[in-house]
Amino acid sequence: MNFGPQHPAAHGVLRLVLEMDGEVVQKADPHVGLLHRGTEKLAESKPFNQSIGYMDRLDYVSMMCNEHAYVMAIEKLLGVEVPVRAQYIRVMFDEITRILNHLMWLGAHGLDIGAMTIFLYCFREREDLMDCYEAVSGTRMHATYYRPGGVYRDLPDTMPRYQASRWKSQKEADRLNEARSGSMLDFIADFTRRFPACVDEYETLLTDNRIWKQRTVNIGVVTPERALNLGFTGPMLRGSGLAWDLRKKQPYEVYGALDFDIPVGVNGDCYDRYLVRVEEMRQSNRIITQCVDWLKSNPGPVAAADHKIVPPSREQMKGDMESLIHHFKLFTEGYCVPVGEAYAAVEAPKGEFGIYLLSDGANKPYRLKVRAPGFPHLAALEEMVTGHMLADVVAVIGTADIVFGEIDR
Repeated sequence: MNFGPQHPAAHGVLRLVLEMDGEVVQKADPHVGLLHRGTEKLAESKPFNQSIGYMDRLDYVSMMCNEHAYVMAIEKLLGVEVPVRAQYIRVMFDEITRILNHLMWLGAHGLDIGAMTIFLYCFREREDLMDCYEAVSGTRMHATYYRPGGVYRDLPDTMPRYQASRWKSQKEADRLNEARSGSMLDFIADFTRRFPACVDEYETLLTDNRIWKQRTVNIGVVTPERALNLGFTGPMLRGSGLAWDLRKKQPYEVYGALDFDIPVGVNGDCYDRYLVRVEEMRQSNRIITQCVDWLKSNPGPVAAADHKIVPPSREQMKGDMESLIHHFKLFTEGYCVPVGEAYAAVEAPKGEFGIYLLSDGANKPYRLKVRAPGFPHLAALEEMVTGHMLADVVAVIGTADIVFGEIDR
């Protein structure tokens, strides 16, 4: 029988052909390939700096983490030093992105299995973090905020504010604007104070909920050895009991200077993967708090000073001929990257997101390969659902936290 689309991120792009014996799955054949964007091929025809926006659209729930890997690969080839303030901003937004991703996963996974309220709770908190994306980049999702050499611009001193309208009274607008009266860092600090209580609310709804446990405990069990063999990374691997996290094992940016823990599961089932991701949200909150404290007391540049790679400011461009030429050359031709190859990987919310970049000395990549974390997880779907009931297929798809933009790229 045909199964799907089921998950909100699989809107018509996953067709699962199931062989059933009554209610029990005998075989599952995932058909992927209805979202092909040709991102890797398109990157070969564009200057390096013009493909950053394509990265946002791969895993479109972990936007800035995708950019991060791509930008780091370019920086490796160019040998660019990133200012420390920019590194802290990147780490802070990586963790904001992780919370955004896990909230989307939790709301959607809950909805798939029949928990309605959790979806509304998760999206309530996502809105605040989406506002942070919009404040730094001008857009809610596809930010293109990370650039080779740093980030697009420093954090804003003000946040967008609500205004009274026929849908919102002045009193309601004032209440919503309380946290928005200071800078963006003040707004994020306020969020990090409120967020642990929100995670407690999610746990109250689900963690000891009898129905939730019946749907997730001992479903889709993967042993640690099998998880390694299947190429699992991220929460799928840690849910099976292996404490592998690139932020600890191969620290990049300023992760080595931050204090956080890596949650690990025991049984490798859907329930353990749920617990791992919920704890990851708490740990991300810790990291963001440390970044906010550091950024408040350490002003400085947020991009490298080399105008062959980083565009000059608009002000400079309008008043200085050399800056205008730099700006024009950068946005028409980009820059030539030395011959070589580089692999850069980040601990994205779904697992190891890597970019393999091959340069032949031109201003465009010769080859670009994306190592998407969701692909091995989807490939293991048959193994995880065989022998389970039809309804458990939904729970397994949900626990894998799959987004098809990065799988059929």
